[in-house]
Amino acid sequence: MAEIILTVGTRKGLFIGRRPSGSSTWQFDDTPYFNAQAVYSVAIDTRGDTPRLLAGGDSTHYGPSVFHSDDLGKTWTEPAKAAVKFPKDTDASLERVWQLHPAAAEPDVVYAGTEPAALYKSLDRGETFELVRPLWEHPTRDRWVPGGGGEGLHTVLTDARDPDSVTVAVSTAGVFRTRDGGKSWAPSNSGVSAVFLPDPNPEFGQCVHKVARDAVDPDRLYLQNHWGVYRSDDAGAHWTDIGEGLPSDFGFSVVAHPHRADTAYVFPINADADRVPADHRCRVYRTRDAGENWEPLSAGLPTGDHYGTVLRDAMCSDDQDPAGIYFGNRNGEVYASADDGDSWQELASHLPDVLCVRAAAIG
Repeated sequence: MAEIILTVGTRKGLFIGRRPSGSSTWQFDDTPYFNAQAVYSVAIDTRGDTPRLLAGGDSTHYGPSVFHSDDLGKTWTEPAKAAVKFPKDTDASLERVWQLHPAAAEPDVVYAGTEPAALYKSLDRGETFELVRPLWEHPTRDRWVPGGGGEGLHTVLTDARDPDSVTVAVSTAGVFRTRDGGKSWAPSNSGVSAVFLPDPNPEFGQCVHKVARDAVDPDRLYLQNHWGVYRSDDAGAHWTDIGEGLPSDFGFSVVAHPHRADTAYVFPINADADRVPADHRCRVYRTRDAGENWEPLSAGLPTGDHYGTVLRDAMCSDDQDPAGIYFGNRNGEVYASADDGDSWQELASHLPDVLCVRAAAIG
């Protein structure tokens, strides 16, 4: 078993857990990093010789910033100037960094997704970022409407086959794609419903909660919507509903297995007006046939009534096979599986609200 690092961003700091190589026991650092800051985004960049951690902290006093660590969290560096900043002519200011994503095909490139909904690109592994203006200036932007949690660009997917291919998701504007390195962007929501709008099938305006890419077929994507779970077999050009068999197709998170084809995970929530686990049960659901069938995974999870909501970035996988699957909830609990989700153990409890989790093998 490889050494695994697990980062848990919460409303009051970043917690880091480690499972040493050859061990099944987890150890968490004594105190949180970025104490009292909300940490909405974390990335573990293992592309270089030295792993780099990136964290999007949000201080109520100093505002949001992006920090990085090259010693697995022992020390952190904040740039002298704001890493992510809206240019003056945009008449906008940064609310928070929702997403940090090391690019799949470019070793030093990191993307950041922000609120207000914008995409930023870094060429130096996340130390400085530049606004991707064509998306910010998209002709539909003045008709984007913030979701209940704000207008956030919360998902960035890059394609290992083509560095010019990037897919993003915005609440509540939907999915947008570029095939020319960000020079132009097109809505990509065909088949995704917006049940809260007079026209439930608009070109854009869907409240997409999260998108994940299949491990084997990079043109296959999984999407958790504000009502609806979907699959695309053509890189997002068209979407098909695959929510049948779930206790609810409302939820926030979706995660693809890091190695196995057609395998993805969701955490169903009762409803948009009742944001607790479906049927008050703590269960992850897995498909192993691209959404044709779903199975509940609950061995080792709480068996009684449960009210811990899992947010959009609060579930993830590591890069092992069998995969480690992890999730945290708004009860401050963190759970892990080392066997593709077949069984679970509680790693932490009584933390602040868990906003995001990321895990990776180190060394």
